[in-house]
Amino acid sequence: MYEKTYPKKRFEKTLAFLNEHISKEAQILDLGIQNPLSELMKEAGYRIQNTHGEDLDEDQTSLQNKAYDVMTAFEIFEHLLNPYTVLKNCKAQKIVISVPLRLWFSAAYKSKTDLWDRHYHEFEDWQLDWLVEKSGFRILARDKWTHPVNKIGFRPFLRKFTPRYYILIAEKI
Repeated sequence: MYEKTYPKKRFEKTLAFLNEHISKEAQILDLGIQNPLSELMKEAGYRIQNTHGEDLDEDQTSLQNKAYDVMTAFEIFEHLLNPYTVLKNCKAQKIVISVPLRLWFSAAYKSKTDLWDRHYHEFEDWQLDWLVEKSGFRILARDKWTHPVNKIGFRPFLRKFTPRYYILIAEKI
């Protein structure tokens, strides 16, 4: 259904990581509104519910009032001012988080037209690891991958071999 509109490599890598680490019997709370990735997860057999687009820096009611085994946050934490509070209020025994990595050759993303579509954080892998561990989780597995673009130039060349995305799974200690 979303074949032409979703980032194919990123979603395929994310689904492969989920298939390796998360049971399809687990109830998943996916941070963010329903989106092409959450639809692909449902099509793959995952039991998933989304939050409703609330500002998770201010309102974490969904984290406290829903029943779930796993919390997923795919490209959400870079938009939050305080992802630590989200992790501390998470009831799940396992979390799966992916973020775009900070690239030394590219400034943090900031939409010129959408006030909410901005990256407050662009993590290095060790920073996300530290956040997750400080929040009371133990990392079980992680992966990184590139995001090449079909353009000519110095930055597109660097994107061919510089990891852009980072994903991890962790369990509550």
